[in-house]
Amino acid sequence: MEEKTKDLIRIILSLILPPVGVFFQVGFGVHFWLNILLTLLGYFPGLIHAIWVIIKFDDKK
Repeated sequence: MEEKTKDLIRIILSLILPPVGVFFQVGFGVHFWLNILLTLLGYFPGLIHAIWVIIKFDDKK
């Protein structure tokens, strides 16, 4: 699958539950746990962080 398509799928997943998109981008790491904390504090901080992580970081594989 093309990288842009994978990113689009991750962003769509992040709209539903932000930590899921972050997990598929970077796995169980600092950004994943930070995103869970941000999502617990509010949906929009978690969503903004998830989209930032998906756009900023290359695919880990």
